[in-house]
Amino acid sequence: MIQPDLHANPVPLDREQHKLLRFRREGHDSERFTRLNSCFVLAAEFTEACKEYPLLWIPAGQAADGTREVAPIAVFGIARESNLCLDRGAWRTQYMPAMLRMYPFALARSSESLWTVCYDASSPRFSLTEGEPLFGADGEPSAFTLDLQKQLEQLETEVERTRRAGRELTQRDLLREMRFEVALSDGSKVAVDGFLTIDEERFGQLSDADVVTMHKNGLMALIHAHHVSLSNMRRLANWHAERAGLSAAPAQPTG
Repeated sequence: MIQPDLHANPVPLDREQHKLLRFRREGHDSERFTRLNSCFVLAAEFTEACKEYPLLWIPAGQAADGTREVAPIAVFGIARESNLCLDRGAWRTQYMPAMLRMYPFALARSSESLWTVCYDASSPRFSLTEGEPLFGADGEPSAFTLDLQKQLEQLETEVERTRRAGRELTQRDLLREMRFEVALSDGSKVAVDGFLTIDEERFGQLSDADVVTMHKNGLMALIHAHHVSLSNMRRLANWHAERAGLSAAPAQPTG
């Protein structure tokens, strides 16, 4: 899955063009993440990610059949191009979403049934002389690249499962627009908007049969983790104020 605000220059791996390309495992991409204020998060990650980040949904266009799509995100900052979870190159949080762990690699669909491994050419972790070779002398993918492809394919399986969960939330009309407002000690306010959260009124109107179904298919666990995650908005508000040399009142949901 290519995430435009993360993968700045995704390039398909080619055995001829990239036969000498190497990847430095020991490097890092903190500079790339500095201005990343959110990231796609998998349904399978909600249980761990909810302890560290606010987990919300954003509109993600339409499926081929016209169905409205949504995507869950982990929020890193309350201002544009601000990652409050990254401080002087080090992550303040213990859990990192899978999409970032797999960066600078990703899969892109090349046909209805085929996927291609891509790499972000803007990452400084690639070299022609140092690191793990991506192809062998025979031009075939190296063991590293084959293992990488397997991990990316597993990730894509989880991406599709996450999309299905999002479709069910929209079909049940359980999402609503929401914004959070943070009041700073200098009188200014910072608003976080453009995202979707669970509509508590509609959620409370679910039938017993719906609740049982959603419990069995795992959707109820996602909603519970989402509710738990919202308390992390307070921490982001404090970190935002800290960077500005101010203090913050609790983040207030509105809308």
